[in-house]
Amino acid sequence: MPTEHSSAAGAAAGGTAARPHAKYERLMAHAREVPAVTTVVVHPCDETSLRGAVEAADAGLIVPILVGPAAKITAVARTHGLAIDRFQLVDAPHSDAAAAKGVALIRESRGELLMKGSLHTDELMREVTSGQTGLRTGRRISHVFIIDVPTYSETLFVTDAAINIAPDLDTKRDIVQNVVDLFTQLGLGTPRVALLSAVETVTSKIPSTIDAAALCKMAERGQITGAVLDGPLAFDNAIDPEAAKIKGIKSEVAGRAQILVVPDLEAGNMLAKNLIYLFKADAAGIVLGARVPVILTSRADSVRARMASCAAAVLYADARRRATAVPAA
Repeated sequence: MPTEHSSAAGAAAGGTAARPHAKYERLMAHAREVPAVTTVVVHPCDETSLRGAVEAADAGLIVPILVGPAAKITAVARTHGLAIDRFQLVDAPHSDAAAAKGVALIRESRGELLMKGSLHTDELMREVTSGQTGLRTGRRISHVFIIDVPTYSETLFVTDAAINIAPDLDTKRDIVQNVVDLFTQLGLGTPRVALLSAVETVTSKIPSTIDAAALCKMAERGQITGAVLDGPLAFDNAIDPEAAKIKGIKSEVAGRAQILVVPDLEAGNMLAKNLIYLFKADAAGIVLGARVPVILTSRADSVRARMASCAAAVLYADARRRATAVPAA
């Protein structure tokens, strides 16, 4: 049951938005109500990534620790009029070193979030996933897009469209549990999870339908918790009540999905970008399953999407902090 503290975030998941991007605005407004989170920003060496960190700090979401070539970061700030004197700046000679140092700072408990700057995603994730010095846990690392589609009443969580290329069943179990944990920790209640495929019937000719059916059974047996799952579902049956009705699909999820679990990275990436470019949706990005959430933004992201990525990560970090706090005697 969502707490009073998290109830405002619940509005971000449901109800028809009165205007485009209203769901993101509610998410960010709620994030401003929790304490700012110390965030290690790795290699913010261009205007977009540095400005994103500065604006998130100005909004009261994060307290950045900037990691990268100090002279270059300072020069970018000076050129674009960004005030960074108030932030800690940790010098690292290049992007690889910045990624390693950023992950080391997290391991030293110097920050609760990790944020990608202008380096390549694989450079950062290579350090995050290192077996010896990275941030691995017992859970497989996965990515979630949090998408505000102006024409859809729900905030859509799409996973995994950025990390796991062709996940097997065990990996899909972790992908589902990661996104469910995010959804519930944001105070959004019990999510309706659609396991997507090309069709809504189970057939050996399409392996993703078998995985979907197995994941549903795993949820029944307690191997996945905190959500209502249904699948396989085609995309139309997952998000359109009329399409589900025509196909005779009766479930709590069909036509009302909040989380879309895609069969593989290619399908997920194309789905997310279709929503972004054809429907003018904003897509925040966060990586889960590591010791801390990783804010994974793109140079093509809008300012609103970057802020929403920070907001979701901040709310998740705050929920994790409160969950592990020792009750007062």
